[in-house]
Amino acid sequence: MFKKVLISDDYSSINQGVLAVLEEAGIHNIKQVQYCDDAYLEIKSAILKQEPYDLFITDLNFKTDHRKQKYASGEALSAQLKKEYPDFPIIVYSVEDRLQKVRYLINSVKVNAFVCKGRDGLKDLSSAIHAVDQHDIFLSSYVQQALNSRNNLEINDYDIELLSLLASGQSKEAISNHFKSAGFSPSGLSSIEKKQAKLQIQFGANNAIHLISIVKDLGLI
Repeated sequence: MFKKVLISDDYSSINQGVLAVLEEAGIHNIKQVQYCDDAYLEIKSAILKQEPYDLFITDLNFKTDHRKQKYASGEALSAQLKKEYPDFPIIVYSVEDRLQKVRYLINSVKVNAFVCKGRDGLKDLSSAIHAVDQHDIFLSSYVQQALNSRNNLEINDYDIELLSLLASGQSKEAISNHFKSAGFSPSGLSSIEKKQAKLQIQFGANNAIHLISIVKDLGLI
């Protein structure tokens, strides 16, 4: 079992529950930080002192304040840590539940577990700690379908933005104007129509309403 754990979360009330789970697992060498930059420096410093952490638990989203951060999110920090230390175990503990995000974190960033905060969050966190200790991947049941092959549909940020705007009831003309002002490309009306048609074919949707229903069910928006 892990011996030394770092927690990064900007809400101390959440950390208290995480602490209880860790202590119940017999882990007592625990440190908490509230900024991603502090977590990065703490992990680097511990390695230099030859007293490394052997597990990192992090939220994804951190409230911004007066302090400028190099790593503004747990996602950015996890990606950097995995780039430098591929074998360093990382558990994401977050309210995020979009399957596309979970899929990216597991498949691309290579985090070892994704636990959803919520009613069963602490129970799942306990299971995740034991799973990762055994070199297994863990996902909360609510997002397990993120790794199902039937949901392995490649879409990018442009697609997500388009789908989100369609779901909010925006007309294609309004979406075109939004893309132009936001710097999304392509932003032309015909390009947006072609992209919507392509997405409908990709997801097997009969029309725009059916398309939005499918991607919502998949947790993509």
